[in-house]
This record gives sequence, structure tokens and C-alpha cells, in this order.
Amino acid sequence: EVNARLSRSSALASKATGYPLAYVAAKLALGLKLPDIKNSVTGVTTACFEPSLDYCVVKIPRWDLAKFVRVSKNIGSSMKSVGEVMSIRRKFEEAFQKELRMVDETVLG
Repeated sequence: EVNARLSRSSALASKATGYPLAYVAAKLALGLKLPDIKNSVTGVTTACFEPSLDYCVVKIPRWDLAKFVRVSKNIGSSMKSVGEVMSIRRKFEEAFQKELRMVDETVLG
């Protein structure tokens, strides 16, 4: 989910890809075209380039249900997460395992 209001997911997507989403979105809102916007990260390419990724990024929500004892532990459509964690690794399995360790310190691996 990357939307015009630049949610937390947008910031994580920018961090994961190195693509300056907020910068490019602001320039587009001012009426510039993608080929005319210089990538602020590379300083060489334009905003039209597609980042080349040789890694996997995983993002999962973090629930701290111990803090909220009267809240239902059933997962539904309402927001109950207290944050999210993101990891970057070469393989999905490595990234996912790191995520689990960041969410719950008792997970081994």
C-alpha cells in the first residue's frame, strides 16, 4: 500500500528501495513530469528509473496485547497493531526470521 497521503508504508517502501517517494510525489504535485525530475538519491538518473533489487524486504505488524488487557485478541479489520518492523535480507526466509525475532525476543534462530 503506497498512497498519496504518504503513510508509514510509503516511508518504509522508500527506505527499502532507495527510491525517494515523498520527493517525487511532491514534484509531481507541482506539475513536473517524471523524466524531468532528477533522482535525489543517485543524482544521475531520473525519477523514471525502476530500482534494481537484489534483496528481500519483509514488513509485519507488531501487536503488544499485554499492554491492552481489555482489548479483544481476535484479528479483524480494525487497527490494533502498535507498530511494525521491517527487515532487509538476501532471502525471504532470512528476512522473515529476523522479523519474528524483532517482534518476539523469545523466538530462536
